[in-house]
Amino acid sequence: MCHVIVTCRSMLWTLMSILVAFAELIAFMSEDWLIASHHPSGSNISFVPTPEPYRPSLGLYSRCIKVAHQKIVQCGPYARDFTEIASGFWQATTIFLGVGIFLLSIVSFLSVFSLCFQSILGKSIFNVCGLLQGIAGLFLMLGLMLYPTGFGCEKVVSYCGPEASAYKLGQCSLGWALYTAIGGTALTFICAMFSAQAEIATSSDKVQDEVDEGRTLICVL
Repeated sequence: MCHVIVTCRSMLWTLMSILVAFAELIAFMSEDWLIASHHPSGSNISFVPTPEPYRPSLGLYSRCIKVAHQKIVQCGPYARDFTEIASGFWQATTIFLGVGIFLLSIVSFLSVFSLCFQSILGKSIFNVCGLLQGIAGLFLMLGLMLYPTGFGCEKVVSYCGPEASAYKLGQCSLGWALYTAIGGTALTFICAMFSAQAEIATSSDKVQDEVDEGRTLICVL
């Protein structure tokens, strides 16, 4: 029989798990990792002056620039395939972040089912998910550590000026997507540790008493 068990700690862990997977995915897909102070050099698209200065942005595999004559911001991938990503370090970052986000997506999917099934393959679903979140956090952390190593690549130099080099931004600034990825990575480790509390909450004596009474919907504060 399926017992739907809802506790404050398990529900909070579930919501956090879904939130962190969503945040990392949005950051990964965003163009706003680096914000340029000027239009990228060597581009065949001219800069269009506006009343409010526009600052082009550059992501892991995509970018946003303003198109001449059309006066619109054009966003999309600059890399047609994986090998065209600006730097080898960014390619590694893409792989590490991709693996981390994939694991977080699995956990967010399992976290919903944890309301009804508390074990998987004979193991606590919370412990399994916590382990996956810890591994995902390591992949995310490695990817973010490698990312600034690629600041010296030709693509970044065209956006950030000749002063740009590994771990030096030149004339660029960090965008919200990078901060979101960093915050999501920190929250991933918090979720991994908090999964133990979710396990304790759903296996408490009070929950077990209600299971023994035959209740299928169990809500414990």
